[in-house]
Amino acid sequence: MARLVEIAPLMHLAALGERKAAEGLAHGAGRGAILFTGASASVKGYAQSAPFATGKFALRGLAQSMARELSPQGIRVAHVVIDGGIRSGRRPDPPDRLDSTLDPDAIAQTYLDLLRQHRSAWAWEIELRPWLEKF
Repeated sequence: MARLVEIAPLMHLAALGERKAAEGLAHGAGRGAILFTGASASVKGYAQSAPFATGKFALRGLAQSMARELSPQGIRVAHVVIDGGIRSGRRPDPPDRLDSTLDPDAIAQTYLDLLRQHRSAWAWEIELRPWLEKF
């Protein structure tokens, strides 16, 4: 079981930098975006992962609260859950399971699409997973 002394610094770290970024945007021209990247642990905890899940749950809650607070000021805030492995040169897809990992270019395209959403239909959260991922 995770001890509180292991969890507290992670929660503090998860919130501090993001809050500072928001303060900078809020004092600006009322434009900009803050995009948070989470993991599966943002929405579901796993055994033996309490410190990590706690930080990710906190980050997700911070993103949701900031979206509600800053959206009326024209500042875009969103949380993207990456629920799966990301393909790389060291982690290619197996030949018999093509597209079983997340393509980095597809992830980047989703972030760009998120930024380009019309303000009448902003999503505050998107979950990305490969088509074979079980959820």
